[in-house]
Amino acid sequence: MIEVQDLTRRYGDTVVVDGVSLSLPERAFVSVIGANGAGKSTFLSMVSRLLPMSAGRAVVAGLDVAATPGDVLARRLGILRQEHGVTARVTIRDLVAFGRYPHSGGRLTAADRAHVADALAFLDLEPLADRFLDEVSGGQRQRACIAMVLAQDTDCILLDEPLNNLDMRHAAAMMGLLRRAVDERGRTVVAVLHDINFASCYSDQIVAMRDGKVVAIGPPDRIVTSEILREVYGIDVEVVLIKGYRTAFFYR
Repeated sequence: MIEVQDLTRRYGDTVVVDGVSLSLPERAFVSVIGANGAGKSTFLSMVSRLLPMSAGRAVVAGLDVAATPGDVLARRLGILRQEHGVTARVTIRDLVAFGRYPHSGGRLTAADRAHVADALAFLDLEPLADRFLDEVSGGQRQRACIAMVLAQDTDCILLDEPLNNLDMRHAAAMMGLLRRAVDERGRTVVAVLHDINFASCYSDQIVAMRDGKVVAIGPPDRIVTSEILREVYGIDVEVVLIKGYRTAFFYR
């Protein structure tokens, strides 16, 4: 579904993403982890064409990201940036409807409205649909932004820190919804996450990055280990098995 070859991003003499090559499976939940400055968001931004590549190539659903017309790519690939800058005086329903723009060009059809209604229901936003964004909590705004991406109805969804502004209960609920989008709707979800234990519990694969390079890639039972997490984060981490999931602890 997603293949990148020698993907590189430079700012002057500084290399932020350094020759990354990997292949990610379709219909899977993939988490990208790493310390601040590891290159996670830059990697995601190049795959989604939000940032130009200094070198390399990215292919999503068989489409060359750099060469595909924007409207065509937007019907196959959805992206939620870490800073999405949504306008406050927009209702949640209208925000979610923006996700249909690649299909409708701004003129919503009955099919478009059905996708909007489905995304609102999937994210449990129906009671808030006609509220303005500045009238709801940060967590509810984050859910609305993800509903917008789901309404876009793409094969692949890239999410940069989708758990922003969510408390533990709502973060767990969000991860469950994204997991359902993979299992029930056949989506490919790639998410930058800072919570190792959420990545461990919900991912099919984890990509671990440090200093712009991929340190390791594989299923959680291979990545969530004391040795790899020490290499990724530079600290000692204890990993124990709890209810079948590898769980990481850091002690001061």
